[in-house]
Amino acid sequence: MRAIQVAEPYGIDKVEVVEVPDPTPGPGEVLVRMRAVSLNYRDLLMVQGMYGRGPAPTTTITPFSDGCGVVEAVGPGVTRFKAGDRVATMFFQGWISGPPTLEKALTALGYPIPGAGRELATFSEQGLSKVPEFLTDQEVATLPCAGLTAWRALFEDANLQPGDTVVLQGTGGVSIFGLQFAHAAGYRTLITSSSDDKLERARGLGADHLVNYKDTPDWSKPVREATGGRGADFIMEVGGGGTIDQSMKAVRIAGHISIIGVVAGMGAGFNPAGLIGNAAKLQGVFVGSRDMFEAMCRAIELHRIRPVVDKVFPFTEVQAAFRAMQAGEHFGKIVLEF
Repeated sequence: MRAIQVAEPYGIDKVEVVEVPDPTPGPGEVLVRMRAVSLNYRDLLMVQGMYGRGPAPTTTITPFSDGCGVVEAVGPGVTRFKAGDRVATMFFQGWISGPPTLEKALTALGYPIPGAGRELATFSEQGLSKVPEFLTDQEVATLPCAGLTAWRALFEDANLQPGDTVVLQGTGGVSIFGLQFAHAAGYRTLITSSSDDKLERARGLGADHLVNYKDTPDWSKPVREATGGRGADFIMEVGGGGTIDQSMKAVRIAGHISIIGVVAGMGAGFNPAGLIGNAAKLQGVFVGSRDMFEAMCRAIELHRIRPVVDKVFPFTEVQAAFRAMQAGEHFGKIVLEF
């Protein structure tokens, strides 16, 4: 079979498709023929050698946490799946339920566990989930990280009510899922982007307010105006050091900021005075559990929410897919097909 791999010295131009032996499922394991995987910003960092918690088990990385495939065979003792079932890979193979722990965090696909970027892969039966039938393979492949991160931030961690104001930064995978989920839940939504075309696409997904942050760098002001001076109830912070100051100015007293990414850079030191002054909550988010994933899928099924797949590449063109992500060309998700 073929697998996507990258090794030291790393870099997009070092990512390659190689021949490796076919795996065989052991006790409690499931053999999955992958149909699609989606790219996350984490994967871009990973293949550049810039990502990782703890020591790497090997210098060779098989990336991608988010995949959709069909069960080809099951090992002894497997009860959750049978051959022919369509499944999604869980980002954290060992986080089934309950709060996060270090032990659960060390079970992430791609790093340190070899990821879903291969034609055939074995997974623990506990690290897979069945998925909504109406979604395509490409759409399913977007759910495990971007979809679940947005879901957890909005519905597991924040205390929001219909009519509350939610700010989504940018039009990448997590933010677009956040927009779709927030719209379905009855929240008022404001989304930012540097592209008017992308903002208009976001309007079509239910965005109530649009802000071009290139034209309006102080985008906290339109947020305040849209909320009558009160501020946003929730902000999905994906920029990191490059945008956190504006988020602090935009959030209401006792509001909630979910820190999800650092795509705008690490930035300078953070001044906690504003956080204290308005009693806001600042929380880091890293995906979620299998229980959360299955709750999200029930809501997706109910509301018939279709993930936004913007670009699709054959898996043999993985370098081109990474370059498209690096250039910020996408609206929603980028997917590789097997």
